[in-house]
Parts: sequence; structure tokens; C-alpha cells
Amino acid sequence: MIDGESLQELQNLIKGVVDAQTDNLSQIVKIAGLDPAEDFAGADLRSTWLRGAILDGADLSGTNLSSANIRGAILSRANLSDANMEDAILKRANLSGADLSDANLSNANLRSANLIRANLIRADLSHADLRGANLGGADLSRANLGGANLGGANLSGASLNAANLSGVNLIRADLIRADLIRANLCLADLICTDLSAANLSGADLICSDLSLADLSSANLSGADLSSANLSGANLLGAILRGANLSEAKLRGANLENAQFSGNLGISQETKLNWIRRGAIFEDSTDESVATGEQINL
Repeated sequence: MIDGESLQELQNLIKGVVDAQTDNLSQIVKIAGLDPAEDFAGADLRSTWLRGAILDGADLSGTNLSSANIRGAILSRANLSDANMEDAILKRANLSGADLSDANLSNANLRSANLIRANLIRADLSHADLRGANLGGADLSRANLGGANLGGANLSGASLNAANLSGVNLIRADLIRADLIRANLCLADLICTDLSAANLSGADLICSDLSLADLSSANLSGADLSSANLSGANLLGAILRGANLSEAKLRGANLENAQFSGNLGISQETKLNWIRRGAIFEDSTDESVATGEQINL
């Protein structure tokens, strides 16, 4: 049973919150004397106003933040693992170094957000708006980014190992030295994207648009590029050993020192044409060359 002193403290707390007439959580936290580092894990904060809130290092694991307004908030190094942030507004939020593993960020607005070195392993970012976001060095291994908009985003050095990027917009994105091993990029829009020195070995790039993309020194060994558009792409020094190039378009692509061997979809005529354009074929006799489908030169 609550004693008189505790009851008075509770009444004063309630009165302070009510008198403040605010739905800004940062202000309520100060009034209530709460500690965001440990008092909000697993809380229901759906549709809460957190715009500009300072919650760096806070424990928000398992918290329901769906449809919350978190625009411009500081959540660096915060624990948001397993949090529900579906439809949340996180535009320009600072989430650098935050733990967002297994978080639900589907349909979230993360435009121009800072996600440098964030942990997004297995996170659901399907149909999220990440235009202009900074994901440099972030770990998105096995994350679901299907249908997301990453136009102009910085993903340099990011890990996207086995991530789902089907149908994503990555136009003019920076993916220099990114790890995209076995990533699903089927139907992805990669026009003018910088993928130099990226590792795309075993990636699914079926019907993707890589026109004018920079793939210099990229590793595309074993990748499926069937029906992909590589027109005008820069493949200088790229490794394409074992890549499937059936029905791929490489008109105007820079093939200088690009390395091929064991490829499907390259006819003898195409092979000779590419050698004249500087390509290197490591296999002198390859049955697939003679029997493969014609590629658009």
C-alpha cells in the first residue's frame, strides 16, 4: 500500500507533467526524473513526439516507436535492437553507432539520417526512404531493403552480405569497397552508382540497371548479370570470372583489363570483340563461349 509521502510525490509528478502541456518526451523525461538509459526498454511509445530529443546511449531495445516523430533526434550509440519503428520519421536523426539489429524500420523516413557504423543486421528496411543517408561502414548483413530508396546514399565500406536489395533505387549512391557478397540486387536501379572495388561475388543482378556505373576493380565473380544493363559502365580491372552474362548489354562499356573466364552467354564473336576492347580472357578454350547466347555488344 502506498504511503502518504509516496502518494504526494506521485501527485506532484502527475501535476508537473500535466501542467507542462507538452507531448515532447524529452521534456516529460526531465520533469519525471526518468533515466532514458534504462527506463524505456520495451516501452510503448508509438506516435510519440521525439523530435530533436537527446537520447544518445539510451536503451530502447524492444520499444514500440511506430509512427513516432524522431526527426533530428540524437540516438548515437543507442540500443534499438528489436525496436518497432515502422512508419517512423527519422529524417536527419543521428543514429551513428546505434544497435538496430532486428529492428523494424519498414516504410520509415530516414532521409539524410546519420547511420555511420550502425548495426543493422537483419533489420527490416523494406520501402524505407534512405535518400542521402550516410551508412558508411554500417553493417546491413542479411537486412531486408526490398523496395527501399537509397538514391544518393553513402554506403562506402558498408557490409551488405546476403542482404535483400531487390528493386531498390541506388542511383548515384556511393558503394565504394562495399561488401555485397551474395546480395540480391535483382531489378535494382544502379545508374551512375559508384561500385568501385566493391565485392559483388555471387550477387544476383538479374535485370538490374548498371548503366554508367563505376565497377572498376569490382569483384563480380560468379555474379548473375543475365539481362542486366551495363551500357557505358566502367569495368576497368573488374573480375568477372564465372559471371553469367546471358543477354546482358555492355554497349560502350570500358572493358580494359576486365578479367573473364568460364562465363555463360558469351559467343565467340563477342569474345573477340571484347578482347579488341581490352578484355582479358583467361580460358583459351571454353565451351560456353561457343554455345552461349549472344550478348548485345
